Amino acid sequence: MNVGILLETATLPDADIVARIRNGESALFEVLMRRHNQRVYRMARAVVKDETEAEDVMQQAYINAFTHLHQFEQRAQFSTWLIRITLHEALARRRRRNVEASAAMTDRDQDGELMDELIAPDPDPERQAYAAELAQVLEDAVDGLPEAYRIVFALRDVEGLSTAETAAGLSIGEEAVKTRLHRARAMLRRTLAEQFGAASARAFQFHASRCDRVVSAVLAKILQGPQKSQ
Repeated sequence: MNVGILLETATLPDADIVARIRNGESALFEVLMRRHNQRVYRMARAVVKDETEAEDVMQQAYINAFTHLHQFEQRAQFSTWLIRITLHEALARRRRRNVEASAAMTDRDQDGELMDELIAPDPDPERQAYAAELAQVLEDAVDGLPEAYRIVFALRDVEGLSTAETAAGLSIGEEAVKTRLHRARAMLRRTLAEQFGAASARAFQFHASRCDRVVSAVLAKILQGPQKSQ
């Protein structure tokens, strides 16, 4: 995107950018993606617990958001609306994955095939480059939380959303958010909890290369595909 346009829109509220996109400036959707990529990634990652799949969730969530942009009601925050779309896509993708895994297991049982060994995927160089030891421990600990607590923890303690924002994004009450967050923290080791402040900001990072990759993939689809935002 043109640097001048990025500077021009840097201080514009999401609602103003949405209005301009609806009026035909589809390329400005990139501004919204770059603003919210970190949060959307962490939301998707909290559900699917896989970095590559989280990127797939992000791309589809953004396409869904662009396609239904005319349904966005400006009395709500765009970020809250986007969280709901991302959560819906992540949960749907995970359900499909579970169904496919179950079907594959059934097929193997019927064929009498046995898995002789588990082959671990190659290490992600990008992950090796930025994942400090403490951040990795935190990610593993968060992944081990029950889903309801994991999602709230990711939004509140990792992403830094307020109780009200988290409640709105997940369509639950604020007291439920507080309860789940309290229980999530209680499940994690005390020694880790004491270091949340330092580790949280470094966990589940969405770095520039991934940001560019997701933005490019989504723009390629929405700018030449049949989706409409008006």
